[in-house]
Amino acid sequence: MEKGRIPLIGFLLFCCLGAIADAEYRLYKDPKKPLNRRIKDLLRRMSLEEKIGQMVQIERAVASAEVMKKYYIGSVLSGGGSAPGPQASPEAWVDMVNGFQKGSLSTRLGIPMIYGIDAVHGHNTVYGATVFPHNIGLGATRDPELVKRIGAATALEVRATGIPYAFAPCIAVCRDPRWGRCYESYSEDPKIVRAMTEVIPGLQGDIPANSRKGEPFLAGQHKVLATAKHYVGDGGTTKGINENNTLASRHDLLSIHMPAYYDSIIKGVGTIMISYSSWNGVKMHANRDLITGFLKNTLHFRGFVISDWQGLDRITSPPHANYTYSIIAGVSAGIDMIMVPYNYTEFIDGLTSLVKNNVIPMSRIDDAVKRILRVKFTIGLFEHPLADYSMTKHLGSQEHRELAREAVRKSLVLLKNGGSGDKPLIPLPKKASKILVAGTHADNIGNQCGGWTIQWQGQPGNITVGTTILTAIRDTVHPETKVVFNENPDPGYVKSNEFSHAIVVVGEPPYSETFGDSTNLTIPDPGPSIITNVCASVKCVIVLITGRPVVIQPYLAQIDALVAAWLPGTEGQGVADVLFGDYGFTGKLPRTWFKTVDQLPMNVGDRHYDPLFPFGYGLTTEPVKGN
Repeated sequence: MEKGRIPLIGFLLFCCLGAIADAEYRLYKDPKKPLNRRIKDLLRRMSLEEKIGQMVQIERAVASAEVMKKYYIGSVLSGGGSAPGPQASPEAWVDMVNGFQKGSLSTRLGIPMIYGIDAVHGHNTVYGATVFPHNIGLGATRDPELVKRIGAATALEVRATGIPYAFAPCIAVCRDPRWGRCYESYSEDPKIVRAMTEVIPGLQGDIPANSRKGEPFLAGQHKVLATAKHYVGDGGTTKGINENNTLASRHDLLSIHMPAYYDSIIKGVGTIMISYSSWNGVKMHANRDLITGFLKNTLHFRGFVISDWQGLDRITSPPHANYTYSIIAGVSAGIDMIMVPYNYTEFIDGLTSLVKNNVIPMSRIDDAVKRILRVKFTIGLFEHPLADYSMTKHLGSQEHRELAREAVRKSLVLLKNGGSGDKPLIPLPKKASKILVAGTHADNIGNQCGGWTIQWQGQPGNITVGTTILTAIRDTVHPETKVVFNENPDPGYVKSNEFSHAIVVVGEPPYSETFGDSTNLTIPDPGPSIITNVCASVKCVIVLITGRPVVIQPYLAQIDALVAAWLPGTEGQGVADVLFGDYGFTGKLPRTWFKTVDQLPMNVGDRHYDPLFPFGYGLTTEPVKGN
């Protein structure tokens, strides 16, 4: 009997040693092993609970190390304006992100979470970051190489706060300026939008020459994962109504709204975000044909597909009316990571039940998780899960501010410069006796930056670090030139003061998404009256700070010079650089400028094309030496 026990003890000892060895060596943790073997090894170890957790992205406000650990949460995000505190330092951001990450690393398998944020014109939620011109302004530069450099600078600033993932770029083709997100679109012309996908290798790095098409890519820990959004047709909705229906033939969808996705995928974009909008009445978040059929199977996109904020809820009208149906529709359509900012347990419970009851097949869950893991392995998240403070110096650096200033200079479009027989007014002389600067946007960083700046909607006021246009003018003119600022001067004041000329800076208030939808596209009061009051009695330059073309035709005759400055961001010095001739005007309209809103939608190439200023228009000036 004693003899019989020895083999059993030996067998048990062998099993224990095997288990210890297995615990010590996990193939998926070995960066030397091929990517697909790491994915396969990790996937086989995961429970259904762990898999579904990877598919969930929650808002930082409801996240904690405990939540990350308990629910195996795959991702956390900052919604628009969501920060660890007002004017939080980059170190505070790093500490917050690492706090969540430590929760993820303490789970059984130690799968790191990925933190994402809307860095759509620089790292725009973070106080003190460089805020670049919004995409419409970058479209006016016609300079993809500049946009690539902006992507690289943005990546450094996002990494400065410990974040590896940006929900950018928006590659919408805005076909109607009434849309509240039009400024997030580079142009109405798909060719320009395609060219500007160079921002992706800026954010992620250049893919190696022999890369497999459709594979996500990241060049290292100084780069961030990008997101091409919003798939697809978000810029083509009827009357520009946000999240609405895009009525278009398949040919038009593929020739206008889809081409930039081809370029993004070829350039190795890691993730693609689905649009709230519908195509011919079918919600994009439920469109299996375009997500699984076209994006994954035809275009061979191998990164992960992410929903928009509460995107599944909005499959039904009203939102969240039948959440079980929404989960089935969205996950079955091919969405891999679900942005459920707050009600994540409802989603987790709902999806778990649907899988256990064979409504959603395990193969769909495995596809989603494989894609998420592929991205996490690719970006080095398993080897570098925690950030340190070594990158914090990049936030708002002088080098980045100079780049933003260059972008502002190149984005400005000169629409009028004196009457037909008049001498051009621009470039303005630096040496003048007295200059009037007026307008609601002349001394206001928040107005200058627009939406998606510190807050989701943006906000007026000096909300972050930067240079206002007024400060820039004062810093540019001759020391003896008197610069007088009066935001809203009455006509008598303008007449009686003997100004050499006036610079009026007016435009739209900050807005984003649906809050920016506009049926009339007028400049709000007191903008028009400031234009009229000033231009009636002094030579005037009107600088428009807007996210799109606006109604300007009624005032055009009395305006001497007109500049479209879009939403230039924090570096207002770029505006003064060009107004006073240190640099010439080179920007070209990325959008058609309408005469009246009744003409809309009106895009270049339309049969009844009768614009105030055509697509591609832009007067040029030469720099002035020794001005």
